Amino acid sequence: MGVKTVTKRDLVDMVAVKTPGTNKTEVLAVVQTFLDVITTSLGNGERIELRDFGVFTPRDRAARKARNPKTGAVVDVPASKTVAFKLGKEFKTRLNTKAAVKAPSATK
Repeated sequence: MGVKTVTKRDLVDMVAVKTPGTNKTEVLAVVQTFLDVITTSLGNGERIELRDFGVFTPRDRAARKARNPKTGAVVDVPASKTVAFKLGKEFKTRLNTKAAVKAPSATK
């Protein structure tokens, strides 16, 4: 049994259902703006803390040498940026309880 994937469209549908008086277009604009702000902030080296949810921290990944598994040749992997995520206390608690198993679903 695989893990179900929730897409941005699914998130927009779920939020629209839970916020009467808003339509999917408005919710999509808010969700996209939220994601854009997080992406920009992390790109600027800022840490994002969402209480009870978690903390996103930008990290630098050092340049390294790797090996191409097909040819065995040594390859230089350039330095890059990545993001670390640490679960918040409330998120971790909800994730590990039976209540978290039943997620609200949007009607399609």
